[in-house]
Amino acid sequence: MKSMKMMKKQAQAGFTLIELMIVVAIIGILAAVAIPAYQDYVKKAKFSAALAEVTPGKMGFEVALNDNKTPVLAAATGDTEWFIGVQASNTNSTVTLTEGAAGTIVGTIVGGPAGIVGESITLTRDEGTGKWACTTTVEQKFVGPVETCDGV
Repeated sequence: MKSMKMMKKQAQAGFTLIELMIVVAIIGILAAVAIPAYQDYVKKAKFSAALAEVTPGKMGFEVALNDNKTPVLAAATGDTEWFIGVQASNTNSTVTLTEGAAGTIVGTIVGGPAGIVGESITLTRDEGTGKWACTTTVEQKFVGPVETCDGV
């Protein structure tokens, strides 16, 4: 009788190999779904950070035009009174400018995952209406709704 009780106790201890394999398979399936979704989230966040850095350049551009100044990059002249966009190191984008009343502000995304690094966000000012248009080379699924870029 003692030997039967001992065998039952030994049989109930631990996990079987098949149970462990099932758990590993479930974890693998979850990882296969979660990792690409996370990468897309990171790309969307990087685009938003770049757009957030480029967009304030519109205000500097408009202020410079209203004060009869030529909009220039602050980094190009060191002038902080009439500038378009300060080169911020932690927002991962750079700003360049085509001068004139119908100017263009271009932010190039630096750093981040492949598929978004090196892409650009372009804000273009219509000289006649003063309205800004936004275009981007970033794949639309990372931009989000069309209003995200076009409604800037």
